[in-house]
Amino acid sequence: MAADTSVEIFSKVLETQLLQATKTVEQQLDAELEKLDQIDEDELELLKQRRLEALKKSQQQKQEWLSKGHGEYREIPSERDFFQEVKESKNVVCHFYRDTTFRCLILDKHLAILAKKHIETKFIKLNAEKSPFLCERLRIKVIPTLALVKDGKTQDYVVGFTDLGNTDDFTTETLEWRLGCANIITYSGNLMDPPFQSQKKFGTSFTKLDKKMIRGKAYDSDSDED
Repeated sequence: MAADTSVEIFSKVLETQLLQATKTVEQQLDAELEKLDQIDEDELELLKQRRLEALKKSQQQKQEWLSKGHGEYREIPSERDFFQEVKESKNVVCHFYRDTTFRCLILDKHLAILAKKHIETKFIKLNAEKSPFLCERLRIKVIPTLALVKDGKTQDYVVGFTDLGNTDDFTTETLEWRLGCANIITYSGNLMDPPFQSQKKFGTSFTKLDKKMIRGKAYDSDSDED
């Protein structure tokens, strides 16, 4: 009998809490609807104008990015071009590659996809063997390496595939997540939840401007093909 009474009391308490929650939601909806009802034609027109202005500004920004080479993944011919490219764009991802390194081709595939998706960021590539001065200045020794440049300054590196799950089969989403962690693209996912599996095994330690981790005197390769 006591057990039945406890269940009944619990059920009533639960029912009361649900009713209170429902009532709160209804009150919030009523308040929002009341606000909409109180908007006159002038205020509604002002809201429309603001929305149109925001859309126009967004479109102008998009066109500006496209005019500067955003929206496509492309190769730049020289070190001199690199400085001009990073000067005119706030966010730049530059892939330092080598023709004989297979993993550079893997990165090419993913970067081409992301360039179209994230036009707020410029995606370029540069042959490391043809840019010795720049590689020395940025201390790039491992190929492939992505230099992540914000406001003209290199703020982060993605060296090899260590940050991408230590596998050649990483997904485009994994690279997107890594670039999002560096705030070099506008990332809409959860940065605390990497797309790759076995998080404990691979870890999430980044190479972020740690010069001591750059190894070798000549170009080291992160590819098994060399």
